[in-house]
Parts: sequence; C-alpha cells; structure tokens
Amino acid sequence: MKLHYSLKPKDESRIVKGMGRDLNISFKHAVVICDKLRGMMLMDAIKLLEAVIALEKTIPFKKFKKGTGHRRGMGKENTGKYPKKAASGILNVLRNLETNADYKGLDPEKLRIIHIQALKGITRLRRKPKGRWAIWRSQLVNVQAIAEESVKS
Repeated sequence: MKLHYSLKPKDESRIVKGMGRDLNISFKHAVVICDKLRGMMLMDAIKLLEAVIALEKTIPFKKFKKGTGHRRGMGKENTGKYPKKAASGILNVLRNLETNADYKGLDPEKLRIIHIQALKGITRLRRKPKGRWAIWRSQLVNVQAIAEESVKS
C-alpha cells in the first residue's frame, strides 16, 4: 500500500521529507510526541528526544493523560512521561530528515519541522500461547515528517 504525505509543499527545493514505516511503537505516545515537535527546529527536536531517552526531560501529555503522574519542574503542563521506545522510533525519522538535508545541500541547523504526523499502520495479529483461540492485536505506526529551511529576512 502506497502512503502519501498529508502536506503538499509549494516550494520543493527548500523542503526535506522523511518517513518511518511500520514502527513497533505506541500510537498514543507517537501522537503526543509529534504534537510536541511540530514547529520546532530540527536540531532542538533531536536534542529533546535524546534527553527523553536518557530520562532527563519529559514529554508533556495534554492528550491521553489519564493516570499519568505529575513531574516536577514542568510548570503548567505538570503531567508527563518518558516514552523511550516511541522517542527512539521518531528520533530515527528525524535523523533521516537530517541525512536527506545533507544530501539535498540544505543546512540542517536551519530546518524547521512544519509537518510531523503519526498515522495508524497495519494491525498485526498473533496467536495466544497453549493453543487458545484468542488473538493479540498490536498496532504498528507510520510517522511522516517534513522540514523546511527557514529563510531569515
């Protein structure tokens, strides 16, 4: 199945695209991380995700926050988590953006994420052990990201 990008940019010469297909990460965590990263500079987003993986910074959960504990030093957004597995999957997509920018001749320091989105992928079915007739469903996630080189006027 072909997956198209949800955003059609006007000027393709200053745009880089990256996509992660069928990532085995939590869909809800991916949505929250994408909401946090949208509009950030690419290098700041990479540093943030590396800090989340190292358990130094939290991702604020505005959506899907039922049962989430408070974290100290977050200000108004006092509920947060450390979604390490989802952060590492999205970090690979952002590093793909950085590599594509180098290949295209753009400066990765000037890139701003204008579009990042988590989409539901295929549902993988697995049998339960000991011959039981029930199945486990696990949702895979597709992540697409577009960054634009910002021009200072």
